Amino acid sequence: MPDIGVAKITIESADKVVVHHGWTEMGQGLHTMALQTAVEETGIDPSAIEVRVETNEETPCGMTTASRGTSLVGNSVIEACRQLKEDLRTHKLSELVGREYRGQWKCDWTSKVGITREGEDVKTHYSYGYAAQMVELDESGKIKRIVAAHDAGRIMNPNLFEGQIEGAVHMGLGYALTEDFPLKDGRPASLELRKCGIIRARNMPPVEVIGVEVTDPHGPYGVKGVGEIGLVPTAGAVACALMQFDGVWRRSLPIKDGKKFLPET
Repeated sequence: MPDIGVAKITIESADKVVVHHGWTEMGQGLHTMALQTAVEETGIDPSAIEVRVETNEETPCGMTTASRGTSLVGNSVIEACRQLKEDLRTHKLSELVGREYRGQWKCDWTSKVGITREGEDVKTHYSYGYAAQMVELDESGKIKRIVAAHDAGRIMNPNLFEGQIEGAVHMGLGYALTEDFPLKDGRPASLELRKCGIIRARNMPPVEVIGVEVTDPHGPYGVKGVGEIGLVPTAGAVACALMQFDGVWRRSLPIKDGKKFLPET
């Protein structure tokens, strides 16, 4: 299935450049990635750039998810900047007011499911990331710390990267130990957020984030997205640590009495 990102850059005034894309910014940092890419490509002062998402600007995209967004937004902004960079060689920004620059990046070379021929080089994704997490317990079996090593390709923004992984580990720990969403007759037993078992700040163990930069040939500047992969290893790492502690495999989530394995500060 083709995956497409589209960007448009509008020169609104001598000190106002707008970068349009079609992705929903829901905390994954896509606006920052678009801004950093535009600045890297053109050298325009970031204070003059605004990133917008508006449905009437004709910048369609696929599903909004963090892992794909960085690659597609970055590549489409790079494409939109190509002609703008050329124009800036011979023109001041004030001389380009009113102009629009469009860019698109599309992946349409992945293999279709079920129709590949024997011996064919199957391509399932255009970006691959890898992750490993280690859970360390203290002598009483409580989680002492978590180390999360994640391959993100070129890390454009270390603060965003670390925050994404730290937040993901928090979600992964909740999934493993405390969070639940019980239903009664097909309806939620409670609509109160505090009863969902989300781990509170005082019960979070320290999280050490290690960035691994194996560049991706298709990502902008070698970037890979970091989204869902942030919490994928956590529950498995917790279960393995507890098994080594007391020899018991936990085979359902959330782990029974999971809260007792969290630190109390």
